[in-house]
Amino acid sequence: MDIKTFRSAIAQIAEEKSITPERVIESIEIAIAAAYKKDYGKKGQIIKAKLDPETGETKFWQVKLVVVEDMIYSEKELEELMEKEEKKIRFNPEKHIMLVEAQKIKPEIKANEELEMPLEAHKDYGRIAAQTAKQVILQKIKEVERETVFSEYKSREGQLVSGIIQRLEGRNVFVDIGKTLGILPKEEQVYGEFYKPGQRFKFYIMKVEESSRGPAVFLSRVYPKLISRLFELEVPEISQGQVVIKAIAREAGFRSKVALESKAEGVDPIGSAVGQRGSRVMAVIKELAGEKIDIIEYSEKPEEFIANALSPAKVLEVKIMPKNKALCLVPEDQLSLAIGKDGQNVRLAAKLTGWKIDVRPPEQKEEEEKESKEKKKRKKKKNK
Repeated sequence: MDIKTFRSAIAQIAEEKSITPERVIESIEIAIAAAYKKDYGKKGQIIKAKLDPETGETKFWQVKLVVVEDMIYSEKELEELMEKEEKKIRFNPEKHIMLVEAQKIKPEIKANEELEMPLEAHKDYGRIAAQTAKQVILQKIKEVERETVFSEYKSREGQLVSGIIQRLEGRNVFVDIGKTLGILPKEEQVYGEFYKPGQRFKFYIMKVEESSRGPAVFLSRVYPKLISRLFELEVPEISQGQVVIKAIAREAGFRSKVALESKAEGVDPIGSAVGQRGSRVMAVIKELAGEKIDIIEYSEKPEEFIANALSPAKVLEVKIMPKNKALCLVPEDQLSLAIGKDGQNVRLAAKLTGWKIDVRPPEQKEEEEKESKEKKKRKKKKNK
């Protein structure tokens, strides 16, 4: 064996499959053990191999589980095996060894431990054994590759990933995200956004699951946290923690509201997010295909927070009512702006703040107060 070429091949496989060289060697050891068992082993044997990549030398062991009488079935128990379940084993001399015999080889060994017994190394293997080894290597490397990809993307749940649209299958969009394909389900696609092969987008990694075909990475373009991750990319003050995103309300493809709070003295949260001449917020809007974004300042005072949330409309007064309701008075000429098209602005403001918001002009409030007073007077007269 040309050791230099062998090590080079291992390094190449590791790089191509994005796995460690140690995992490649581990796969080869399992394959060599399978080939050894095919030509020189017996049915039921557990054989392990250890390959030294520096010298190319391979050592083999047969592994047996050390057992005592209480751990194995008696002849009578074997007859009753079909009738009941017990936590015992069927003794197989190729897999098991009694404790007394095991201690003759290794005195300190205990029951339920594994005894490794060295085997004679062989260099010649038949065609079937070689074919078995090849299949095992391919299978094991594929399994390791899947594990590596799953672990990597599982650790990235809740983060952004950039991907290229590869194909559309039914309602799902498949995205090339590097080491695997991500799935963008219909419910996570933005209304009115069209996806064509070759287009590049940023996606939010919703969840990663194991499947028979490998890791399934589910993506989203509608999840509100997609916006917070985009702002983290564009706004250093947010990524550094000087400005915090307190809440997001989103109707994907149409409009979003983002509430910011400054954690550092002298840092303007809105100015930081907007950027010079709107450069930062425009970068986010561009990634979201023109979705409108209202950036507002968060406040611990409900009245201030609700008034800010109705931006860009100007609010004259906010009155906190029972049952988590808030009455907002706005000028007559600001009423349609405060409510928004199809009630979108006030609806998003309610989602953002967690309050049920009622928007009215001052005149309507005065009329309602007069009606309320008159009703009270009428009730008093009736009671008299």
